[in-house]
This record gives sequence, C-alpha cells and structure tokens, in this order.
Amino acid sequence: MTTNIKFTLFAVMLLLAAACGPKKDDSKKEAESENKEAFKGSDTKEDAEWAVKIADGGMLEVRVAELAQTNAKSSDVKSFAQMMIKDHSMANDELKALAEKKGIALPATLSNSSQDKYDDLAKKTGKDFDEAYSDMMVDDHQKTVDAFKKEADKGNDPDIKSWASGKIATLEHHLEMAKQTEDKAEKEKKK
Repeated sequence: MTTNIKFTLFAVMLLLAAACGPKKDDSKKEAESENKEAFKGSDTKEDAEWAVKIADGGMLEVRVAELAQTNAKSSDVKSFAQMMIKDHSMANDELKALAEKKGIALPATLSNSSQDKYDDLAKKTGKDFDEAYSDMMVDDHQKTVDAFKKEADKGNDPDIKSWASGKIATLEHHLEMAKQTEDKAEKEKKK
C-alpha cells in the first residue's frame, strides 16, 4: 500500500514539474534577437522590428480564422474567417518574400503570447466562440490599421513603407467587416 502511495505521489510530482517547466522557445523573440544583431546601427532596424510584429500577428489571424471554421456557430463568423484566411495568408506570403529580400528574420511559429491567445480562444465553441473571436478581430484590426499607418508614414525602408501603405485599405475593410460581425455575434448571443 505504501508503495502505491509513493508511486502516485512520484507520478503527481512529475506531472507538476512538466506543467511548470519552461515554455518553448519564442520564435518571435528569436527573430527579434537575430534582427537586432543584423540591423545594429541601421536606420531600418525599426522596420525589421515592425515586420516581426506584423508577421506574428498575421500568423495568429490565419490560425484563429482556421479555428473559426470548426468552432464558430454563425455562418457570418465563418464567412468572415474565410476572408481572413485568404487575405492574411496572401499578405503573410508577401511579407515573407519582402523580408527575405531585405534580410529580415521573421518568426517561424506563433510567439508565446500569440499562442496563448489562440489556446484561450480554442477552448470556446458556438456563440461563445463567435463573440470572443469577433471581439478579438475588432481589437486586433484597430491596432493593426494603426500600426500599418504609422509604418507607411514613418518607416525608413521605402519598400516596407510602400507595402504597408498598400495594405491599409484592405485592413480598414477588415475592421469594418469585423465590427459588423461583432454586432451580429452580440445580438445572436442575447437570443
């Protein structure tokens, strides 16, 4: 009997140790570190930092939109998510090509922070998912539109500035669509 208790306690301790262990390496931080060295003293250092942040956000947009295809209840949310997958996948590919041309390292996977957002959203389904996802999309797109406008206005690298400028109208459209989807999700949840 004491052997069983000791074994059980040992197993519980192993599980706790694994759960409390360090998080996986943060791909975003690794890219930032690599760029910090590569662009040290360069006037495009901030452009590289911006590209890393945008790449992480773009990957998150696609991942949560894919999640919406299975976890959402509303056809409006699923339709909006499909647009996010299409548009943000294309923009992510364009940014990767531009970053490669400029020698900018981008994250290969979601940052720990973005992964946490994804994990939180993945726990929801149905109307709860619809509301949380649409709220996230409004908030993220408001911040993203501002970030793109700032880069288009104050960036140092002309190619990155031009790319950012060219995406603003699409992102503003996404924001408006996200607001409409959010309104519909809130009304649906009250039913």
